[in-house]
Amino acid sequence: MEEKQLYTVSIYTENTIGLLNRISAIFQRRHINVESLNTSVSEIEGVSRFTIVVKVTQEQIKKIIGQIEKQVEVIKAYYHRDEDIIYQESCIFKIKSDLLFEERDIQNIIKESNARIVTVNKKFFVLEKSGRRAEVELLHRELSAFGIMQFVRSGRIAVSKEPMEISKMLAAFNAN
Repeated sequence: MEEKQLYTVSIYTENTIGLLNRISAIFQRRHINVESLNTSVSEIEGVSRFTIVVKVTQEQIKKIIGQIEKQVEVIKAYYHRDEDIIYQESCIFKIKSDLLFEERDIQNIIKESNARIVTVNKKFFVLEKSGRRAEVELLHRELSAFGIMQFVRSGRIAVSKEPMEISKMLAAFNAN
């Protein structure tokens, strides 16, 4: 049996209400959990980009891409293995301010993790970290010992190492 692995799916779409529901239904029907989801504008004006991380077999991902591309508003969908992309996640921690000044270990953790202090006030400070999921999870574990007031992590953002021909494809389409 084929082994499951993480795939990052990049979907270029028109920005249409309801499309997220239809795309998520494709995964739901197959009982596939979405590990990470991010939507944003893309490098092409007027075109949105979904970045979705799932753990599936190669056979499953090929079928999923086919189903996604059947959606009218989808311009093109790609899938990538981790070694084919450059990717990051971001997170933000809110922590009591007195810990920043009283706990030397927190200062060391911040420095060693290459995290960045975004703001400090009398009640709390906010820490930002970008990196691979393992780096974010390590920082979360280390800070948990001191108490985290709030925590949020973004979905994966990624660019492919190889060019995706979406820009050329759209230019040719717009020329017609």
